[in-house]
Amino acid sequence: MSGLVLALVRLFGAVRRAYEDSEFRVLLLLMITLLISGTFFYAHHEEWSYIDALYFCVMTMSTIGYGDLTPTSSLSKVFTIVYAMVTIGVFVGVASKLASAMLTKKHKHSVNS
Repeated sequence: MSGLVLALVRLFGAVRRAYEDSEFRVLLLLMITLLISGTFFYAHHEEWSYIDALYFCVMTMSTIGYGDLTPTSSLSKVFTIVYAMVTIGVFVGVASKLASAMLTKKHKHSVNS
């Protein structure tokens, strides 16, 4: 349990450091916008609950894709293709900035020691 708490503390510290970067803020805002728009799309076109729609968006964006929810209409399938192509890149950009912030903190700490 303490390992999880330590990992979360480091993650939130990295988010705080990364947030100072304007590119990270733009990517984060874009990621949140894409999650919200995708959630509304699937909730209305597939008639999923909002939590199921958000879950599907996150699973698609992070390339996990369990397959427990799948689009059924042609419009939803085309939307999913475009959604995946756009959001995977944004997700990787956010993850890259977070990793960079975590490594930068470690590097600064080891230089000062």
